[in-house]
Amino acid sequence: MTAVIGPASPETRARLKALAEEPLPLDEWKRQLAIPLSREEIEHTQALVSWFCRRYPTVGERFAYVRRACKRWTGQAKKDSTGTRS
Repeated sequence: MTAVIGPASPETRARLKALAEEPLPLDEWKRQLAIPLSREEIEHTQALVSWFCRRYPTVGERFAYVRRACKRWTGQAKKDSTGTRS
C-alpha cells in the first residue's frame, strides 16, 4: 500500500525552488548533452509533438495554449471581479 504524503512544508518548497533556480554548471550541461537519446525517447517525443500539432493545428491555437499554460504554471491566472481566479 502506498502512503499518502501531504503537501510539502514551506521550508521544503523553498529549498526545491532554490535548487530548481540554481544555474547548471557548464561542465554538467556539456556532460548531459553528450548522453545520446534512446530510440524510445526519440519516438516518444515525436509522438507528443504529433499529438500536440493535431490537437492545436494552427499557430494561433498553439500560441493560445502556451499563453494559458504559462499563466497556469506561473500562478498568474487572471482574477475576475470577485477576486477569484479564472
